[in-house]
Amino acid sequence: MAESWVNSAERIGADLHLELSGPGSRRTVLTRALREAVRAGRLAPGTRLPPYRSLAADLGLARNTVADAYAELVAEGWLTARQGSATRVAQRPRTQRPVRVPAKAPAGPSDPEHNLRQGQPDAASFPRATWLASARRALNTAPNEAFGPGDPRGRPELRRALADYLARVRGVRTDPDHIVVCSGFAHALRLLFGGRVLRGPLAVESYGLAFHRSILTAASVRTHPLTVDEHGARTAELPTARGVSTVLLTPAHQFPSGGPLRPERRASVIDWARTGNGLILEDDYDGEFRYDRQPVGAVQGLDPDRVLYIGSVSKSLSPAVRLGWMVLPGHLVDEVLRAKGEREAWAGVLDQLTLADLIDTGSYDRHIRRMRQRYRRRRDQLVTTLAERAPHITLTGIAAGLHAVLRLPGGTEQTVVKAAAWQGIALDGLSAFRHPAATMPTADGLVVGYATPPEHAYGAALDALCRALPPER
Repeated sequence: MAESWVNSAERIGADLHLELSGPGSRRTVLTRALREAVRAGRLAPGTRLPPYRSLAADLGLARNTVADAYAELVAEGWLTARQGSATRVAQRPRTQRPVRVPAKAPAGPSDPEHNLRQGQPDAASFPRATWLASARRALNTAPNEAFGPGDPRGRPELRRALADYLARVRGVRTDPDHIVVCSGFAHALRLLFGGRVLRGPLAVESYGLAFHRSILTAASVRTHPLTVDEHGARTAELPTARGVSTVLLTPAHQFPSGGPLRPERRASVIDWARTGNGLILEDDYDGEFRYDRQPVGAVQGLDPDRVLYIGSVSKSLSPAVRLGWMVLPGHLVDEVLRAKGEREAWAGVLDQLTLADLIDTGSYDRHIRRMRQRYRRRRDQLVTTLAERAPHITLTGIAAGLHAVLRLPGGTEQTVVKAAAWQGIALDGLSAFRHPAATMPTADGLVVGYATPPEHAYGAALDALCRALPPER
């Protein structure tokens, strides 16, 4: 028999290639072809097969031939069939090729079972129903011109909503014309420095994301690290930083150590910017999530002409929603738009309209409050667990955010990170965030994200973490 294509509208709405060739009866050939399609993954588990009458007509076979082939594959466990329901490809366990292991192969940690990395919200808590409701409203009410080429500024509906929201929640002083939508903080850095809106050298905090430093390095920007302590960056070091007129800070919640920039340092950095015609880049990556006191307002509110404020929904909603914003001093708006180009190439219009509706209807605020309560409970559970089982370990940066820093005895960080891997935990040591040119004394610690694990697995993750921690000396 020759090769055949099944094209049955009653099946799954797609063509299926079956090789009806080789020795044997028609039933044998069909059975072999279907079995191979399942084995090769062309018929995935759960796929609905066509009724045997339809398949017989498509292939020019007798109905009984197809019915007998189905029955044989059901008996072998390749297919499932229930009375009154379609015949489907059975769910089968994944088969793995045997791996030859040397007799004395060294043992190693298994794949991580618990994700305690920083920076990731609880994916299961994405507000699907409210997002869908806002998307429907936005789609129904959007003007026709919204479906043309995207405005590089971003949709006016979102910029208006953001101006009101940021003023109310973060103390940001701006208007919609000074807001430019982007796809997140990394995109903002690429636009500002890759697009030559700003140039180096750039002062940064001595602890931060290596990923962000790599973006700056790719744009040929030299970075100068500022010492960080429990009160944030030591802004008094700025006047002695040679050639630096721009500084990047995380003032609401220093990343990753966790301390807010104390008021006198906020005033100091504003004075530095005014005196030397400098600029402050404010990364407000998780400013909404503060637990123990009133939120710390944005530095931007102290001087909108000297502070470029950057935010996104990567922590509040999901990093999968590629939306962020830059609140710009007026003199930078045109330069940023020039760097961005004539059309929006990153942030989808429908997502922008949906987020605008989410904010305008209060759904965004309700989601933030709900997640703030959830993350606070998780933070409290981490604090309680360590107090009971590892009281010698100090926690810092717990007043806000989605992560905490566990301070470790000197010289133990790498050992504990390896021990955590053995316990099936994915996390990072504090040294992974240290600027390579930082001169401040090193500190050992773990950066533990408490937002990511599923609710049912969080307790087990904390148990595994405690097993990895060093005993009290």
